[in-house]
Amino acid sequence: MIKYNLNCGECQHSFDSWFSSSSEFDRLKRKKLVLCSNCGSIKVNKSIMSPNVYSANETNKIGVKEIKSKDKIRKKMLEYQKFIKQNCKYVGEDFAYEVRSIHYNKKKTKAIYGKATSAEIDELKEEGIQTITIPWIKETEN
Repeated sequence: MIKYNLNCGECQHSFDSWFSSSSEFDRLKRKKLVLCSNCGSIKVNKSIMSPNVYSANETNKIGVKEIKSKDKIRKKMLEYQKFIKQNCKYVGEDFAYEVRSIHYNKKKTKAIYGKATSAEIDELKEEGIQTITIPWIKETEN
């Protein structure tokens, strides 16, 4: 596995992504499957990176700390997801429509969650409607 720092040529967003190999990144980019995590653009390029160099002993210590930290984060994210599922109404792909309905009609309703594109979120923000994007993980994912 290889981690690349990526930059979007469209919105200038910087983000990291993992690939099975350098050639896999190139293959996915040729197929236009490497997208900006912010705007969805395919104008994504690798940025200059410097390798991390550690002794074997340091690597083991860092690896164990990272695993424990990632496990804690994953556990906390799953707790938040459980809370959201129990206390909010799932509206699926209709999220932007439903949130506008609540906002403009001043409806009193249970909190909602669902899916929206980055363009829809931008439009909601322009209309003065605040939303929160939450990373959603499957319980079976590592």
